[in-house]
Amino acid sequence: MEIKVMKNILGENDRIAAENQALFKEKNVYVINLMGSPGAGKTSVLEKTMERLKDKVNMAVIEGDLFTSKDAERIEKHGVPVIQINTAGGCHLDAAMIQQTAPQLDLDKLDLLVVENVGNLVCPAEFAVGEDEKGVVLSITEGDDKPMKYPLIFKESAIALLNKVDLVPFCNFDLKSAEEDIDTLHPGMKVIEVSCTKDQGVDAWCDWLLLRVRAKQGK
Repeated sequence: MEIKVMKNILGENDRIAAENQALFKEKNVYVINLMGSPGAGKTSVLEKTMERLKDKVNMAVIEGDLFTSKDAERIEKHGVPVIQINTAGGCHLDAAMIQQTAPQLDLDKLDLLVVENVGNLVCPAEFAVGEDEKGVVLSITEGDDKPMKYPLIFKESAIALLNKVDLVPFCNFDLKSAEEDIDTLHPGMKVIEVSCTKDQGVDAWCDWLLLRVRAKQGK
């Protein structure tokens, strides 16, 4: 029996991701790959981000979802260009999906591209899409044990948003423990406590993002 050895999937993905990254560099577009569990609040964070930054930078969003366009519809209401990618059950976006999608955006006019990945704490961290950096949103309702249970996504990310901190009094979540675990996994990593409903931490997140955009443009 003949056994065929298939190409390394991650290797091929990395090759395409490098091509995407080169394109975004040429266009001076800062790209962040925003990851997190279903219900962590990634889209809510994006809505607050657009409220504050859409008049300061030209931004667009690529939305990843298994089947629906519900999140993209929320983004569209803010007047920001958005493209929906449905993975038909796939647990993450990959570089090829972004390569096929990015040309639908006017990259020459963009400063910031946010890729909201499929809700998952595992697979998205393993597949680069051509981003400058990754970010992770962790909801208080998920539990403070998640950084150590899902370490790769925290090791790979440049920033962690601990979202829904207004719910801390009602949840068994130890903020100090979670932040210490994140620092153990990724020393010096930026961690911001956020509440979209209370507007807590949103300005700090947007300031961080804006600095990244300006640095990419050499400003």
